Amino acid sequence: MTNLIRFSPSSEMRRLQREIDTIFDNFFPTRYEGENSGETTAWTPRVDLAETDDAYFIHADVPGLGKDNIEINYQDGTLTVRGERTFDETSENRKFVRVERSYGRFYRAFTLPKSVNESDIQATFENGVLTIEVPKAEETKPRRIEIS
Repeated sequence: MTNLIRFSPSSEMRRLQREIDTIFDNFFPTRYEGENSGETTAWTPRVDLAETDDAYFIHADVPGLGKDNIEINYQDGTLTVRGERTFDETSENRKFVRVERSYGRFYRAFTLPKSVNESDIQATFENGVLTIEVPKAEETKPRRIEIS
């Protein structure tokens, strides 16, 4: 039986973009200037963005942090997440041979539609994953129209 292999230019471009991003992430530390604060970040947590009919969801990987090290703000359609992971040098006789984990401040900003219910935004933190739920306003939820 012959296998048919389909060529998809868009998926190949996405794969190439991921590979290039990985190369740059490995060779150049991430630096980002916070929009309003002038702060420089040393690393950027990876996030997944999801949407349902009722809400937007942001899942951020922030291992090694406690919820007290993370600050979340929403203003004028922009949700910002910032925090800091500190390097633990508690043992004086320990000599690090290799350090691969990133430390320092991080900052992420997400522009959301103006039609969200900002008073009901909720955040949970479990097993190093920060989950932010941003409910949609009632007027933006899809509505089924019956045909008469």
